[in-house]
Amino acid sequence: MVRVSELRALIVDDEPLARERIRTFLSREPEGWTASECANGEDALVSIRRDHPDVVFLDVQMPGLSGLEVLNKLGNEDLPAVVFVTAHDRFAVQAFEFHAVDYLLKPFDRERFRTALERVMTRLKSNKADDLKLKLSAMLADMKAGAAQPERIAVKHLGKVVLISLPEIDWIGSADNYVELHVGTHSYLLRETMASISSRLPPEHFVRVSRTSIVNIDRVKEMQPLPHGEYSILLSTGAKVTLSRSYRDQLPRLGVK
Repeated sequence: MVRVSELRALIVDDEPLARERIRTFLSREPEGWTASECANGEDALVSIRRDHPDVVFLDVQMPGLSGLEVLNKLGNEDLPAVVFVTAHDRFAVQAFEFHAVDYLLKPFDRERFRTALERVMTRLKSNKADDLKLKLSAMLADMKAGAAQPERIAVKHLGKVVLISLPEIDWIGSADNYVELHVGTHSYLLRETMASISSRLPPEHFVRVSRTSIVNIDRVKEMQPLPHGEYSILLSTGAKVTLSRSYRDQLPRLGVK
């Protein structure tokens, strides 16, 4: 069993206000947590190896080493309990698939934080450190293997979080500060840039055809040449998307020579 006097937390986030929020919430808990902070992944590696904290609140996206890269570099070392901290819905899926104790979606309130902390305490008090180590090691193996299971995207929709498998997406369009995922007769808004989501899509299945559109290659039914070097793309759903002249170099990926 873990004695409360020994509970140590490491808060890793490049945003000072985010670190302060977690530290403040921890200070209000009865277990008597001792918290230290790191503003980047490199310092987190040093602190984890030196101090062996019980739990790490780990930001997913940071300059330099990301949270996932920190765990990757730790490899099979003695791993602490990990609570991912993320500002994007899409990392909620990764947190579950990567066997984290929990994830916190920014901005989170104290009630949500306490739920995460209760899960951490349950894990620590159950004395299943070996099980945790095996699960996190499995996470790292999945990362190195490229994740055998298809990735999913978590999207807030009508008060729920909808999990969308990438192969289900027909096409993606730009909508101001959002991207719009078109899935059959439904569409879902996700606060993300086209460049960001394009980098996460498997290139063998998705191709960007304009500044505002990405299509699932498997959904392309036919292509009609247009004036000025553009193409009209008809998808199997009946939707039409235009390939712009500046993206003509993508035609071979669509079967056009």
